[in-house]
Amino acid sequence: MRLRFVALGRSLLLTGGVFFSVAVPGVSQDMVTLRVEENVRREPNGVVLGRIGEGARLRALNTDGNWTQVEVEGWVWLRSLRSSADSSFDLVVSQEGGENLRSGPSGSLVGVLAEGTLLEELGRNPGWARVARVGWIWSASLVEVQDPGPDMTLSLGTMNGSRDSQATVTDVARVPVDFARVRSSGAILAAPDGDTMGLVTSSGEVQVLERQGRWARVRLEGWVWMPETSSNQSGVDSGSREMAMALRPEDLSSNPSEYAGRVVVWTIQFISLERAEAVRTDFFEGEPFLLTRFGGSEGQFVYVVVPTDLLSEVEGLVPLEIVELTGRVRTGASRLTGTPIIEMIEIQRF
Repeated sequence: MRLRFVALGRSLLLTGGVFFSVAVPGVSQDMVTLRVEENVRREPNGVVLGRIGEGARLRALNTDGNWTQVEVEGWVWLRSLRSSADSSFDLVVSQEGGENLRSGPSGSLVGVLAEGTLLEELGRNPGWARVARVGWIWSASLVEVQDPGPDMTLSLGTMNGSRDSQATVTDVARVPVDFARVRSSGAILAAPDGDTMGLVTSSGEVQVLERQGRWARVRLEGWVWMPETSSNQSGVDSGSREMAMALRPEDLSSNPSEYAGRVVVWTIQFISLERAEAVRTDFFEGEPFLLTRFGGSEGQFVYVVVPTDLLSEVEGLVPLEIVELTGRVRTGASRLTGTPIIEMIEIQRF
């Protein structure tokens, strides 16, 4: 991962969200906002990189005729990206039809990036990548903000595609097919006509796993207040631990999408610490991972992704050492080998 930043006329003071900035030599910095939903292009009147919602605020510093240059930054779902073959960029949007750009991991939707758009990687959270890309916006779609105040973060704006585009991006400016917005508040059931498991508010977004008639099986990610488990660093209580230990690699491989995001607690045998090659598209190129076997020397192979801040915990492992892994399923079957990939949360040596 290469951490690169475009040189700007002044330091950027915001982190962790989606924002826009532009660099214009010799021109005073003015805050502007998008008056309509608009395309972001690779160059003036060039290839469309994505689409940003009405109401986005940005700092205008550079212009070229009727165009204004901006840098777009935000968060993208990790599985919709792969390593870029272009050495000038880190990642490329691989999701068919494009992917959402958000204010943070699982944050507000503020835009859509086109499939094939090249991006720089600025950072990462589990399951998400923070990315940036410089592009151009039609200046007539911008209006100066007289008193922008201290807040440069994007308002959500509208992403309804009601305005005719300057280029064909109909297939880009939408939520990917495996996500949907809930139109009205309602219950999440264990099964059609089953017990209520939770509630979802109107305009909330859920991941659609499958459909049966007018029913959809969905996944909703969020947080629950559980102070009684705060001392457990892995976040796995005794009941969940039993379920996590019951899952096996063959369960994941047989239905990869079913178990994505689930926590597992496994005994594994360490073989080696590796770095992912470009051909391993379920990883970032160079991402560290452990080659292991489930249960011992006769078990199924398992790849364990190691966050950079946990590398020191695994660098002392001895080949064939048995350890206990707590991790989250990235995918039940990698594209290259069909091997489960687990994102490490913690590891315990015996």
